Amino acid sequence: MTFDLVGPIAYASFFLVFALINAIVCLGLNVQWGQTGLFNVGVAGFVAIGAYASALLTTPPSQGRLGGFALPILVGWLAAMVASGAISAFVGALTLRLRADYLAITTFGVAVVVQLLALNAQKLTGGAFGVAFIPRPFDSLASMPALYDLANLALVAIVVGVIYVALERLGRSPWGRVLRAIREDERAAMALGKNPARYRLQAFALGGALMGLAGAIGAHFIGFIAPENYTSSLTFQVWAMLVIGGSGNNLGAIIGAGLVWALWSASGLIIADLVPASFEARAAALRIIAIGVLLATMIVVRPRGLIGEKAMVSRHLDEE
Repeated sequence: MTFDLVGPIAYASFFLVFALINAIVCLGLNVQWGQTGLFNVGVAGFVAIGAYASALLTTPPSQGRLGGFALPILVGWLAAMVASGAISAFVGALTLRLRADYLAITTFGVAVVVQLLALNAQKLTGGAFGVAFIPRPFDSLASMPALYDLANLALVAIVVGVIYVALERLGRSPWGRVLRAIREDERAAMALGKNPARYRLQAFALGGALMGLAGAIGAHFIGFIAPENYTSSLTFQVWAMLVIGGSGNNLGAIIGAGLVWALWSASGLIIADLVPASFEARAAALRIIAIGVLLATMIVVRPRGLIGEKAMVSRHLDEE
């Protein structure tokens, strides 16, 4: 590897790692919305729960802050899934029997509460200063950025691959078919003896657990988290990823995540080059506008997204 290739390889790996992390969040939302029709507008809150849960368990002890148990990274990732999944189940148990708009209001409220807690519970979350010294996988390679990012890329790619295969198998299982049946016609599903509330709760908890895992992976990749990382713009990005990629299609969710993240990153670089430094903060809103334009265009041109949901007609046969 020549020196000239180190920079591009490191940047490309860094970009792809975050694209895959966003893909995990998008896959979680696809379980909730694409498969089950559950309208979650508090995505950022569940991602933050996973990030803080893992950070508090794996960071070294810190004076003046709770947590800091220095546990292994894998334990932190598992705890993130459990914490985010449990809170998702709790929220779902309270709201999934109600109409969809109540679920949207509740999940948005959860996201706001989580961000306020992260900002104000300084002894637990570090407040506005965030949590630092989060252990990173392959930290021994940190002095070699290209190798470090490539190693993390391989790890995250394996995680995404495992999740994708598992969700595909679940989607083709009786459980997945029941979810789609409930989404399309709840009364017909009930007539066949299925309990819509129970299945919705399971799907909502599974989606929340995946979001928490993504938050934990992102926290450990960067080594630092702060409340400003989990604002409503993150929820907007993830929804745009799913709609553009194709709601109800796991591969579409991954492709949509990569496409929207590429647009988000490219627009940031363009703004940094063309806009004076004193106006960059205001011009940052153009990144949201760019995604909004792409989203509106996609809805008009391809309402089902780049890769629409496949119509499952049997256990062994599916068609477009």
